[in-house]
Amino acid sequence: MIVLPARAGVGFKAEHAKDIFGTTPSVGWFEIHPENYMVAGGPRLAMLEQLCGQYPVSMHGVGLSLGGGEPLNENHLADLKRLVDRFDPAMVSEHIAWSSHEGLYMADLLPTPMTKTSLDQLVTAISRVQDHIGRRILIENPTSYMALPQNSIPELDFITEAARRSGCGLLIDVNNVYISAHNLGFDAKAFIDAVPTDLIGEIHLAGHERDANQNDDVLIDTHSRPVSDPVWALFDRLIGRIGPRPTLIEWDNDVPSWPVLHQEAMLADRYLANDRMTGLEAAS
Repeated sequence: MIVLPARAGVGFKAEHAKDIFGTTPSVGWFEIHPENYMVAGGPRLAMLEQLCGQYPVSMHGVGLSLGGGEPLNENHLADLKRLVDRFDPAMVSEHIAWSSHEGLYMADLLPTPMTKTSLDQLVTAISRVQDHIGRRILIENPTSYMALPQNSIPELDFITEAARRSGCGLLIDVNNVYISAHNLGFDAKAFIDAVPTDLIGEIHLAGHERDANQNDDVLIDTHSRPVSDPVWALFDRLIGRIGPRPTLIEWDNDVPSWPVLHQEAMLADRYLANDRMTGLEAAS
């Protein structure tokens, strides 16, 4: 079975296809959103076939609505299973969020209340996905802009219990931790230090921006800029504790040229390689 290497990966963008397939750059792996490939045929699937033939690939879903508290869309599940069966990705992951309600789909990742009822529903949804596609998935910690009034379970407890009860793993988005800590006023370092090591299967890094309203001290998860220095520092702290993990550079808006994106990935690789060397020295 293909596994993701403990190196930096990047999100695959069609505009970078010539750079990637023409030169086969040194990148650990690529991520795709399966919703972009839920088609019967054509150039998208041909491109994905070529990508999977050259690199390990992770499928990171954005539309299952795991945190919506409603039965999952059976057509979406079937489409996901077809892709997983055909392309055998090294990893499958999804967000703790909701994006549909009573048949209406909203192209957004909306916050899931952190309550006992929501936790039970999330565990059921994760288990349904894993049973349907026949493999373990990872779930990603959310980005928060305000504390929902009904929240009754701390975020780390919520995502950890969801993973333990369902048997899934965690995808820790360090940028999300930094943004949520800033917006909600908790300690990002304490959160990073407390995530159970054995559950972390993947890490995400991304850029963010400050809200345009100067009166609001709010950070927005835009995926439109380089990774910020505080996020790099949190990442370094995390891998210093848990060791290297597959790490994705997310850059989905204002997408730069391939050399710029590749440079970010190489920087993440340097962090990961330095940690490997530290581990080797400690073991010798």
